[in-house]
Amino acid sequence: MNKLYVGNLSPSVTVEDLKQLFGERKLPVADQVLLKSGYAFVDFPDQNSAIKAIETLSGKVELHGKVIEVDYSVPKKLRSRKIQIRNIPPHLQWEVSVCVSVCVLNTDTETAVVNVTYATKEEAKVAIEKLTGHQFDDYSFKVSYIMDTDAAPPVQAPRTRRGGRTSRDQGSSQPGPSGGYGSPRPRQHDFPLRMLVPTQFVGAIIGKEGNTIKDVTKQTQSKVDIHRKENAGAAEKPITIHSTPEGCSAACRMILDIMQKEANETKTTEDIPLKILAHNSLVGRLIGKEGRNLKKIEEETGTKITISSLQDLTIYNPERTITVKGSVDACCKAEMEIMKKLREAYENDIAAINQQANLIPGLNLNALGIFSSGLPVLPPAAGPRSAVPAVAPAGYNPFLVSILCFLWGGKAFLQQAPEQEVVYLFIPTQAVGALIGKKGQHIKQLAHFAGASIKIAPAESPDVTERMVIITGTPEAQFKAQGRIFGKLKEENFFSAKEEVKLETHIKVPSSAAGRVIGKGGKTVNELQNLTSAEVIVPRDQTPDENDEVFVKISGHFFASQTAQRKIREIIQQVKQQEQKHQQGAAVSPHHSK
Repeated sequence: MNKLYVGNLSPSVTVEDLKQLFGERKLPVADQVLLKSGYAFVDFPDQNSAIKAIETLSGKVELHGKVIEVDYSVPKKLRSRKIQIRNIPPHLQWEVSVCVSVCVLNTDTETAVVNVTYATKEEAKVAIEKLTGHQFDDYSFKVSYIMDTDAAPPVQAPRTRRGGRTSRDQGSSQPGPSGGYGSPRPRQHDFPLRMLVPTQFVGAIIGKEGNTIKDVTKQTQSKVDIHRKENAGAAEKPITIHSTPEGCSAACRMILDIMQKEANETKTTEDIPLKILAHNSLVGRLIGKEGRNLKKIEEETGTKITISSLQDLTIYNPERTITVKGSVDACCKAEMEIMKKLREAYENDIAAINQQANLIPGLNLNALGIFSSGLPVLPPAAGPRSAVPAVAPAGYNPFLVSILCFLWGGKAFLQQAPEQEVVYLFIPTQAVGALIGKKGQHIKQLAHFAGASIKIAPAESPDVTERMVIITGTPEAQFKAQGRIFGKLKEENFFSAKEEVKLETHIKVPSSAAGRVIGKGGKTVNELQNLTSAEVIVPRDQTPDENDEVFVKISGHFFASQTAQRKIREIIQQVKQQEQKHQQGAAVSPHHSK
């Protein structure tokens, strides 16, 4: 991983020249330098110094009259699903969507660096093609393949000698890729444990020469990142633990034990609470209806759990702090249950977002400015930074790559021209002025941006609390327009700090399809609600309108509402296709009966 290729070298360059160059640039002098004709391979002691060498030297330094090139040395057979993206603007905000895993690296560079693993080799190749040199806020992305050991061809089984014995020693189990014995575990979405620890204990957690944290990572098979550079002077520092659920829990226990031991020795405090960070879009499902989930965890673990106020959230800090008080054993039990709930919510969001991308014809997520699995918080409509998706803080590691996955736009899943759809979206009456804007400028800009018709229906009476916004456009136009409206309401604080932004939308369906939306005994609508997290109601005893259509009501946050709308449209399409086949069959039947 830390072997670099140094290319475009003059034939007169020597090993000593390279080592002198590294020294002048304050880079670790590499132990291994293999010089060939016109290029060299250099081993650096760690990834941080390798990144620094690439950033400092490649395309920037002239040696013996030639500008050298520096990049990772990765054999072709190991160039597969893993890439590294560098020179990312430090202020750029992200949130994870469809990539298999992401690792944010703590480097000495001013810009951010991430390692991304894609599901397939093809996706990684497209990412490199689209992202290399991509300009964002005067920063040009730099992308490289990094070694994907999982892509290496499997080791062939040793030949057997007569009598069935192999030519190599037998009988001993060999450790798997994770260091454990047995078959490798199935691939999972990376959902790390995020903790907050008092700054005064960070030194004890790291240990002398880093020995304590190395011991934690080794024993628990975890990757532990202590974000010491974040929030300079803050009383608490975040720690991110990447591992299996069991590995995260084991590392959490070791860190709690270390802090408790340090507290006892220094007589700092008696009990140190466990503090877990979680994205706000996941917290509601952790709490449960009327707080039932939290109460159950408290009762089963003997802990007291509190969650930071919504008022503490900002556009750049969507995480809430879950504080668990109790003994170390009790806190560890609570951690397992809390993370289990959060992981379930996260997996459901990933499934919903992936489905959303597959269901919307020609969806181009890059154009939307919405990269959130929960509340879409949109940037201001005007200004030089308006294109920056403001979702998560710069150091927020777990959910980091929606913009990377969708930066080049979504795929057009259907080739035919999508139909025009009509959606009736209900907003608070007091938000109408902000949506319209001065002299109607905002709603005009919104309609132009989305490529949709947006009209606000007249109020039925002076004291109505909600107004109906009628949106007409393609599926992608609907996604853009509705997303901007959700974001505008959040941005302008038309919902209190303690409220999640949920809006009601109505769509019309043929009366013949209403039964299919409900399903036998309400099965379909219940499954729809479980899948999307939206509330879906088909009011009974509706009188169909002149077009023989009835309303379906959908309530929920943006992605929940969008997914529900797509699924219902899918059901409508199925019903229409069946009716067309039936009509065609009826038209053909008389001909065959003669």
